[in-house]
Amino acid sequence: MDKVRIGIIGTGFIGNVHGRIYSREERAVVSALYDIVPERAERTARSIGGRVCSSRDELLDNCDAVLVCTPNKTHTEIASAAVAAGKHVFCEKPFSIGIDDARRLLDIANGGSGVFQVGHNRRFAPVYAKLKEFLADDKAHSAHIKMNRGELKNPVWTGDVNVTGGFLYETTIHLFDMMRFQFGEIEELIAYGSQHEYPELDEFSIIFKFKSGFHCTFASSSDASWHFPFERIEVFAHHRTIMTEEMERILDSRGMDANFETLTFHMTEKEERWGYVQEDRAFIDSILTGTPPPVSALDGFKSVELVESVYASIRSGERVRF
Repeated sequence: MDKVRIGIIGTGFIGNVHGRIYSREERAVVSALYDIVPERAERTARSIGGRVCSSRDELLDNCDAVLVCTPNKTHTEIASAAVAAGKHVFCEKPFSIGIDDARRLLDIANGGSGVFQVGHNRRFAPVYAKLKEFLADDKAHSAHIKMNRGELKNPVWTGDVNVTGGFLYETTIHLFDMMRFQFGEIEELIAYGSQHEYPELDEFSIIFKFKSGFHCTFASSSDASWHFPFERIEVFAHHRTIMTEEMERILDSRGMDANFETLTFHMTEKEERWGYVQEDRAFIDSILTGTPPPVSALDGFKSVELVESVYASIRSGERVRF
């Protein structure tokens, strides 16, 4: 096959991140760009190339694979149209908003002829790949996880529930996916939430129990300041603590003294440190080799299911069992 022709729908921040990566990928070419604000697409085209299309249909006519990099609420409809057009699809997180749309998109994605990959980039970040490696060698008992934001003001739409679907979809969903990736399937959860700064639930405390018997606490705040690290996983094993600090470093403390080992990735380029380069490479690998993508539509669906289950538990005051 010749180079995979990439079409990008939505040329905001994340569309440009992926666009820059694909402009350097020798097995792909950025062939088409579409944004509802044409000037944005034109700016991206000047930087990385690609034909600026005047409609989504024109973009679909000029690519093999579509990157859905638009606001959360639009993912189901745009990704569905791309699958129907016979394209490979990379859909940024969240997979969808709401369980009904997620179930519908899952059926559509599974019935498509191409690769369908979901953009949970953190699975590919070296810090979390290293955590997965450590946990393969040692049985973990429990964890404490936090995923905060400093605010929901910048960019402005992050505080608009009509765009995001809710705070958990915007930020926290990343580590909901990460939990499944690291610790397996969840059996039940109970959640508490409250509303303070924004016109939606914006503070969360959750307890998860996994099918393996593993359990963890999870805290997520929308207005916690940008204190480092805004995301962290602390895993507790036999006389051992493994702790991540964003995607910068991982600390490993073993035994019964206070010594620990630090692995740092701060010198790695951000697009690789955050896993974007690796997930884009994996998407092309799947297209060219016909192998299943490492983050499937089902994975995307499961993360939406977790978000919706947390909201349901808060509404009902009861635990949710899977």
